[in-house]
Amino acid sequence: MSAYVHDLSPFIFKFPETSLWGDQFGFRWYGFSYLLGFICAYHLIVWLAKRQRAGLTHEMVGDFITYAAVGVLAGGRLGYCIFYDPKLFISFSSSMPFWKVLAVNEGGMASHGGVIGVIIACILFAAKHGISYAYLLDLAAITGPIGFFFGRIANFINGELVGRVAPADFEYAVKFPSDILNWPTYEPGRLAGLAPVAEKLGVDASRWGEMVSRYRTDSSIGDQMYSVLVRITQEIQNGNSAVKEAIAPLLDGRYPSQLLACLSEGLLSFLVLFFMARKSRKPGMVAAGFGMVYAASRIFNEQFRQPDLQIGYQLFDLTRGQWLSIGMFVAGLLLMIFWSRTQSQTIHGWQKDEGVKVSSRGK
Repeated sequence: MSAYVHDLSPFIFKFPETSLWGDQFGFRWYGFSYLLGFICAYHLIVWLAKRQRAGLTHEMVGDFITYAAVGVLAGGRLGYCIFYDPKLFISFSSSMPFWKVLAVNEGGMASHGGVIGVIIACILFAAKHGISYAYLLDLAAITGPIGFFFGRIANFINGELVGRVAPADFEYAVKFPSDILNWPTYEPGRLAGLAPVAEKLGVDASRWGEMVSRYRTDSSIGDQMYSVLVRITQEIQNGNSAVKEAIAPLLDGRYPSQLLACLSEGLLSFLVLFFMARKSRKPGMVAAGFGMVYAASRIFNEQFRQPDLQIGYQLFDLTRGQWLSIGMFVAGLLLMIFWSRTQSQTIHGWQKDEGVKVSSRGK
C-alpha cells in the first residue's frame, strides 16, 4: 500500500492577509489542542476536588488552571529554546512576532519544559493559598496526559515532530511534505529532484536548477528557494493534487510517531494515573508516578521519532528527549520515596466507596 502523503492544514481558519502578518495568521489546531486540554483539565479537577476534600475549592480551580496554563506555555516554549535550540534567543525577524522565542510555530514546545513550568506554578499557587503543593502536582499529573493526547494529535496535523524513516513495507507510513524545508541545510543533494514539483508552481526547471546551485552563496537566492519550498507545502495543504502527486515519490515514508505518542504519552498515561488516584494516598504519589510513566512512554516513543536535526543522536545513540526522560524517571522514583516518608496528609481517592470508608474512619 502506498504511503499517505500528509496534506492537512495547521489552520482551522485563517484571517485575511495583511502587510503585517501576511496570510499565515489565524486559529490553529495547535492552539485549539491546548484550549481543549485546559477545558478538560478544569472539569476533571473540579470533579476530583469535590471527592478528595484536600483544600482546593471550586472557586480556586479556575485560578489554578490559569497558573498551570502560564506554566505550561512559558515553560514549554522556554524549555524548547533551552534544551533544543538556544539560537532562538538571539534570532529575530521583520514580521510578527519578531522575536523567534515567541514564534511557537518554529520548533514548538518542549514537554519537559512544560512539566518544569507546571511544577513552579503549583509551588507558587500552593504558597499563596496554603495548600499542599504535592497535592496540586497530583492534580496536574492526572490532567497533564489529556493535554499530551490533544497536543500530539495537533503535532500530527502540523506535520511536525515527525517519525523516523520506516521500512518500505510498513503499511502505515506517512510522507510529510514539510521534510523538504530541511533539505537545504541537511540534505542538499535532494533539492534538484524537486524541479518537476517546482514547475507545478510556475518555476521553470532551469530557474530551479540555478537556485539549487547558488542558494549557498547568494542569500537572496536562498530566500527565493525557501519561499518556493514553503509554497509547495502550502499548496498541498490547500488541496493542490498535482503538486501532491508530483512530490510523493520524492519523500520518505515515516512512522506516524505523533499518533503513537498520542496513545502512549496521552491515553495510556492518563488511564494509569487515573487508576492510581482511585485509592486514598499521600500527596505526591500520582505526580511521582507521572514522572515515571510519562518518561517510560517517551523513551519508548523516541525509538520511532526523528531526533531534532540540529542535535541528532547523543551518548549511546539516545536522543535528547530520551536522556531528559531518563532524568525525569529517576526524579519521579526519588520523589515517590521522599514523599512517602515525609507527607502526613491523606488524599481521598475518587471512588465513592473509598471516600465513604475514609470518612467513617475519621468519625
